[in-house]
This record gives sequence, C-alpha cells and structure tokens, in this order.
Amino acid sequence: MSGSSEERALILAPRGRDAAVIEQVLARSGIDKAVCADAAEWVTCLRAGAGTAIVTEEALADADLAELSRWLDAQAPWSDFPFIVLATRQAGPRTRNAAELLKRLGNVVLLERPINAETLTSAVLSSLRARRRQYQAREHLLERERAQDQLRLANEELEQRVAARTREVEAAHETLAFALDAAGMSSWDFDAVTGLQRRSPRFDAVFGYEGGEQAWDRKTFLSHVLDEDRGIAEEAFAGIIETSRLDLECRIRRADGAVRWIAMRGRVKRDEAGRPLRVAGILMDRTEQHVTEEALRQAQKMEAIGQLTGGVAHDFNNLLTVIVGGLDMMLRRPEQADRVKRLAEAAMGAARRGEQLTQQLLAFSRRQMLRPQTLNPNRLLLDFRPLAERAATGSVELIFDLDPALDPIRIDPAQFEAAVLNLIVNARDALEGSGAPARIAVTSRNVRLGTAAVADKGVPPGPYVMVSVTDTGSGIPADKLQRVFEPFFTTKEVGKGTGLGLSQVYGFTRSAKGFAQIESEPEKGTTVSLYFPRSTDPAGEEIGTGPVGAIPLRRAGEGETVLLVEDDEQVLGMAVESLEELSYRVILTRNASEALEYLRGVERIDILFSDVVMPGGMNGSQLAVEARRIRPDIKILLTSGYVANLDDGQVIGEGELPVLNKPYRRDELARSLRSVLGGERA
Repeated sequence: MSGSSEERALILAPRGRDAAVIEQVLARSGIDKAVCADAAEWVTCLRAGAGTAIVTEEALADADLAELSRWLDAQAPWSDFPFIVLATRQAGPRTRNAAELLKRLGNVVLLERPINAETLTSAVLSSLRARRRQYQAREHLLERERAQDQLRLANEELEQRVAARTREVEAAHETLAFALDAAGMSSWDFDAVTGLQRRSPRFDAVFGYEGGEQAWDRKTFLSHVLDEDRGIAEEAFAGIIETSRLDLECRIRRADGAVRWIAMRGRVKRDEAGRPLRVAGILMDRTEQHVTEEALRQAQKMEAIGQLTGGVAHDFNNLLTVIVGGLDMMLRRPEQADRVKRLAEAAMGAARRGEQLTQQLLAFSRRQMLRPQTLNPNRLLLDFRPLAERAATGSVELIFDLDPALDPIRIDPAQFEAAVLNLIVNARDALEGSGAPARIAVTSRNVRLGTAAVADKGVPPGPYVMVSVTDTGSGIPADKLQRVFEPFFTTKEVGKGTGLGLSQVYGFTRSAKGFAQIESEPEKGTTVSLYFPRSTDPAGEEIGTGPVGAIPLRRAGEGETVLLVEDDEQVLGMAVESLEELSYRVILTRNASEALEYLRGVERIDILFSDVVMPGGMNGSQLAVEARRIRPDIKILLTSGYVANLDDGQVIGEGELPVLNKPYRRDELARSLRSVLGGERA
C-alpha cells in the first residue's frame, strides 16, 4: 500500500454533478482524490487504501453494503476509518434504517447539503489528519510488535544459551564430582551471607553418616576431632579470617567410633570491602596414606638401625680387639713391666677412641651434654685458627672470611670447634688428588631466612648466623649428596673415615636449634653451611675449650665426704676405689631416694657426686635441685655420658651444675672435685 493511496479521499456520489463538484473543490486545495462509479468500486478502493471517504447519503441507501460491512469488520485494531457523509436536509428525524447505517459506518462526519466549499474542504482535511494519527499508531504498534518479536527471539536464544550453559555446568560438576570421588576427595561450601551449606555425599561418608542426615557447623565438626588434635583444629579455623585459607590435618572419630586421619583445604572469597562471602574447599581421608607413610618410616628406621648397629659393631670390635688382646697378654705375663705398660697404653688409646666414637653417636642423636654460651663465633674461629691451619696442612691455603658485624649465637663452644674442625679435615681430604688449587675458605655471615628457605628444615624463619666451610676439591656425586649426614656413610676409602663426622655436625646443629646444609658439584668443590639462630642476649666472654692446664693432683682434706650416687655396680666400684685412693670418705647410694635420706640426716657431706641418668623417677639434675633445697651450701658434681630425655638435663646452663663426662680417669675426677670444692669451675 503506497503512501499516496493512504492520503487520498474517495468520492462516491453517483447522482447528478455532485461527484464533479466535490472533485473540483478538493482539487483547488491540492487534496488527492479518486471518484468511484459505484459502491463495489468504492469498497475496492477502500481495500487498496485511503485517508478518508466522501459519500452521499442516497448512494449509501441505494448500494449493497455487505462487502462494506465485511471490510469494516476486518479493520485492524488501530484503524477507525473516517467517513464524511453528505446528507439531504430533512424536516424531521431520519428513518431508523438511515440512522443504523450511519452508526454502522462508525467514525462519521455528517454534513447537510447544501454546503459551501470551505466547509467541505475543512472536513476533508480534518479527516485526513485523524487518519494520519491512526497510521502513526499503526507504526508504533508495528514497531512494538517488531520489538516484541526481537525480544521473543532474544529470549529464546537466551533460554537456549542458558540451557546449554546449564548442561555444561552440570557436566563440569559431574566431571569434578567424579574426579574428586576418584581421588578420594569431597567438596564443601559455606555461604557466609545466607548461611547455606553445600557438600558432596562423600563428606558425610568420611564421618560415618549417610544421606546428608547430619547438619554441620564448626562446633559439630570439632566434636568429631580427637582431643589431642582439637587445639590444632581450633587454631586452623581461627586463622581463616587473617589468612583467608584453611589448611588442617588432624584425626577424627567417626560416628561408628573408628579413628581416621583427614585433611581439609579451603579458601575464603571476599567482596570488594573485604567482607567474607563464602568459604569453600575439599576434604580428604588421609588414613591410608598415613598408614603407608608410617610403614615407610618404620622401614627407614629399621634400615638406619641396621646400618648404625653394623657400623658401631665394626668400630667397637676393632677397639675391643686392642683392649681385650692387650689385657689378655698382660694377664699372661704380668711380670714384664715394660711390656705391660706398652700394652696398657695401647688399650687406653683404644678406649679413648671408643669414647670419641660414643660422643659422635650422642652428637648425632642429640643426647650429648651441652654447655651453651652466648658468644660471637668469630672469636672462637680466630682463637681456633692455629689448630685449623695445622689440620689443613701447609699445602692448603686456608682463608678466613669473617663478617665483623656478626651477630651472637648460643652454642656449646667445644662442640662448635669440633664441628668446624671436622669440616676442615673433610675439606682437606677432598683436596687430595683433585688437581685443583688447594683452597679452603671459612666464612661467617648474618643471613635472614624466609619461610621458603626453611620449609623443610624444621626451624622457624628469621635471622640466622651462617658459618660455612668451602673447598675446591673433587666434590660429591648427586646420588650420594643426600646421604652424607647419615651415620657411618662415607665417601672415603675403607679405613680412612668412620662416617660419623658429618653425622656429629648434623646432631650438633640440631641441638643448637639450627640446621646444616651441603652443596656440592663434582670437580668444582663442596660447601657445608651451618645455620644458628641469632641470639637476642649479648655475647659474653668466651670460655676456652682447650685442655686444662697442669693442676697438681688434689687429695681430700681431713674428713671430706662424698655422697656417691651410681646405679651401675661396676662403675660404682671403680668410683669408690678412685675416691678412696684420693683419701675421700665415701657414702654409697644407688638411687636418688637413698641419697635424699642421707641428705636429710646430720652426717657430714661435702659434695654430692651423682650420675645424671638413674632409675627410680628422679634423675641427677632433679636430685641436685632437691639437695640444694635441703642443704643450700652443698657442692655438686654430676657425671654422665648420655641423657635419656631431652627435657631432663641435656643442657647444663650457665655452669650451675658442673658435669664430668664418662668415661673419666682418676686424675680427671680429682681435678673436677678440686674445682668444685675450691669454688672454681670444672
């Protein structure tokens, strides 16, 4: 339907010259018009499109209006076609049929003839304007329909995309659930805003529940955690707000009473203001893994024990061969004094090597007696330098690169010097036949170790003092590097090393709350670094660790009495004989309770000489404390070669309890007694 046809005026006036007159009037106003010969043509033109229609009343009365009625009924909702009816002036009211006909047309402007041209023109223009507004309404409706169609299509597309995305999410969830289940994991999710909880079925199954019957919150979860692990779990939950992470491994008791190991991992999602929105993560049953790990640790422990006992047996059998063989020959020919003396000296040397081997074992197991002091390790290294140069031999260049601003550390100076000397000797041996310039560097530095650097060291991050020994020797192959701290493992030839040197270094650093680390590259050299935590106490005056000067043998004063506490009968007999030879009066006891009875009595006791490790529930250190409570002025000397409990006397602090290490000779016992009774330090 063209725009011109929609703007035209249709004329139906078949009688006389009415049509021609109307056409002329409209032509003068520039109105598009079309004259229809009869009602049938008029309806056809209406169907083709028009802006208004001018019809005489008598033309309507003479025509068959059935088609016109059908056209009127078929109008679109927006259409109310305007008609201009030219009526004949009448004296009375119109007939009923005429009135019904006008009503049937609907939108009618009735003009009684005769009418002037101006009135007719005005009525036509008004009708055309009304029709244009209807066309505008039509366009709005069409636009609305088009928008609705587009919206419908967009909704359909969106629904299809949502359905496809839903299928993808469901498939992803199914895949994730399958993967988690295959890995023995379950998922959990807590909405911090709504309080809504979601979890996979395996979560409840781990705790012995079925079908989501259990409601979960922190209190419910903690009620399943074993009492021994509850503190760890509470600390992990308390740290979520600060770290935005949950990392927990603990034991739980299931609903059926079974104990299982579980691990929980989770993260917090926050809004832009930092408020938590949700916490989600996974739960794993780690029981089988713990059983496997424990079995592996047990196997490794048994392997280490087998290696340890084999090495100890080998070395001690060599030493016992010298001692037993020498004693046997002395018993066979005791009258040969020179021969007896030579054999006795050889047996004593073997026994001393056995003592050194025992001390190395104790250092590795961290059971040796320590006398820690807060000191600057540079002072020890400088005092120790002459001995180190002799150990390195003149063919090796020994360099000391020490940080003048080195922080103090708390260590046993004797054990520290022994560890560094051991590293220098190992470095010297590595330089033999290497072909590289023979150089050993001893370095000290202040370092700060972060969390990553100490992740597998068992020590906290923070400030440390590093003392390292570096050589330019042959290096250590990668397959052997991880075993160098194992007891009796050595890269040296048979007969050139016991394999306990680095084990002793390892044990010493662990006792000092530090750690040892080794780096090596074949044909380029090796660096062993010892890390000690920085001490917050000021460094004191270092105490010499060398041999005690010649002190005249001190025998007991008149009546001086020793309260001897020793549970081993053979050691007790040897100690009594040594003390009596030194002219001391000896009171024998075999445990702490017997000793306390004498201490509560009135008998004279000048010094308590007690073993540290004893049966009966009270060790030597505890006995010493109780003895001073009973007799505040009593002198005390302890002796031990092994500390069974790390909490019971491993460290003898600040010289309050002097210790004589086993095994000891009579002159060492005499010097220690003299130092203690004379108020000097042993």
